[in-house]
Amino acid sequence: MALEQLSDVVQRCQALPDDSYTAEDHDVFTIAGRTCIEEGNSAQVLSIILDEKNQDIVRCMGWNLLPPLIQVLLKKEDKNLPQCLAIFNHLLKTCRPKELLIGLLEQLEHDDPDTIAESLHLLLNPLQKVLLCLGSRKASSLGMTLASVLDQVAKLPLPHTKEQEEDDVFSLCRCCTDLIAFVRPFVLEVRQNRPNGEELSENTNKMQSGLDTDKEDELRTELLKFCMKTLSHPLLEVQLKDPDTLAVSPLRDFATEILNTLSAIGESLSSLVYQPLLKRKQVPGFLEEEVRYPKESLASLAHLVFVHHLAADTFPSVFSPVFCLRCNMEHVCLLLSRMEETRIQKGLELYEKSLVRVPDCSLPADLLEIKTFLTVPQNLVKVMTMCPRHDLRTRGLKVFQQSIDKFNTEAKYNFFRYMLTTSNHSGVEGYVIKNIKNQIDVALQPGNSNTWFEGVHLLPLLRKVLILPDGPETDLLQYLDRVMESLNLLRYLVIRDKVTENQTGIWTELYKIEDTFMKPLRVGVNMSRAHYERELLNTMEAKKSKAKEGSMLSVSVGDEKLPNMTSESQIQALHSALHTFDMIESVLVRIEELIDVRENL
Repeated sequence: MALEQLSDVVQRCQALPDDSYTAEDHDVFTIAGRTCIEEGNSAQVLSIILDEKNQDIVRCMGWNLLPPLIQVLLKKEDKNLPQCLAIFNHLLKTCRPKELLIGLLEQLEHDDPDTIAESLHLLLNPLQKVLLCLGSRKASSLGMTLASVLDQVAKLPLPHTKEQEEDDVFSLCRCCTDLIAFVRPFVLEVRQNRPNGEELSENTNKMQSGLDTDKEDELRTELLKFCMKTLSHPLLEVQLKDPDTLAVSPLRDFATEILNTLSAIGESLSSLVYQPLLKRKQVPGFLEEEVRYPKESLASLAHLVFVHHLAADTFPSVFSPVFCLRCNMEHVCLLLSRMEETRIQKGLELYEKSLVRVPDCSLPADLLEIKTFLTVPQNLVKVMTMCPRHDLRTRGLKVFQQSIDKFNTEAKYNFFRYMLTTSNHSGVEGYVIKNIKNQIDVALQPGNSNTWFEGVHLLPLLRKVLILPDGPETDLLQYLDRVMESLNLLRYLVIRDKVTENQTGIWTELYKIEDTFMKPLRVGVNMSRAHYERELLNTMEAKKSKAKEGSMLSVSVGDEKLPNMTSESQIQALHSALHTFDMIESVLVRIEELIDVRENL
């Protein structure tokens, strides 16, 4: 029945000009033709399609046969595969490019990863041929095609291990390789039509003045969008393997090709990486620039260059390590502000690589006037204290210390004051106080005297350290790290600095420290100990009189209810708290003894 309907409509249309086909003709041809292919009558359809008398009909309506053809081609084992392939190839040669493009793009839409990979592998080459047939009118169609393709690629799972990439278990590597082959002729066309030496700066100025509107620039713009999108996904999402780990890496090759493409279409990689410090002065164009060069894509590009050293040989060597650090701080700030662990990891890696070339104790204090030099440490604090992954928290702490080491003495001093004011985390504050102690120790060494960690400048810093946040009511368990490091610093100063020399000014400041820190701390320890001893007594009595073996007790400390646990666990937790108060008191007593001895010498 379907074959007869197809033959009838074709025979009827042979006598009509191609602009006279009715909507009914189109519907009958489409339904009957698709049914014939689905029912296995591909040989008969091929005969009709190849008939010279039917070429106008095929040119006008043949693209409607694409869906069942592509389904057969994807299955591969169908007995009608050769005939369907012949029909498919003839349609590519005969049908109008715009209609073919629409029909092919409709067949890209899938949700199953295996089907996505197979359809991309099958259709990218035909799509390339169709686009090349569009001549100078292909830019917008290329952009639409690349957007559809990348939407499909985004649905594929990412390989996380070396073995997954080697075996290409999710077919992402093959898709990326196919994608590079797909864009190659368009990149070549742009490169051949680009004047020698034309780079980003010239093009950008033209684009911002509204003069650069020719077809080749439209094509270049679509390829630039493609590169920016791939830098964001998949390249920002995957962890590239180093050559030592994986000698042949399709994803690393893909990243290299994307960078090569950017260079080929006239984009200066160094200008893209250093864009935060090389922003254009023309105000009217800044919105377009934000869209054209997404910040996340530029951060990914910086990571590829500085961490994986891709295209590093194209970068001018005149830029100083400090200039590179300043530029990369924008990228680091963006990556560390994200919640995704892959971005956090790449932010840490980029920051680490940016710092490694900077000499220790070289960064001046005026850099702290730049917003990112204060924002990045705050982002690092969040990583160190809130990131679920232990290895990223540990690496965050390592990079935090590395960044401190790069500041000169004045910058360290200002940085410590800033962190004590803003970090709001006892562990971080304790770590900063430990660094302050180390800097004082360096300053007190013979020949190392400096104005920032001695005397007049040091005292305001000590006042920020040697104080209880909430006076005697301070939660000593919550602030334990800060309190213990503050006590260790005070003990060090009393031992290291002689009363007669008073290099740090501690001995003239001591009466204030006793009033603002030591006395409130002793009161706080006594109050906390009394509270916890009472809770311990209540818990032990409750265990004896009411609780059955293994039953759960609820204990409140302050206004907070401790999690339900066995009475033994509750008692153990309360004993641990009391031990902590004893430890604080023992250090405090030792400091008081040292002060008495020193003052009586």
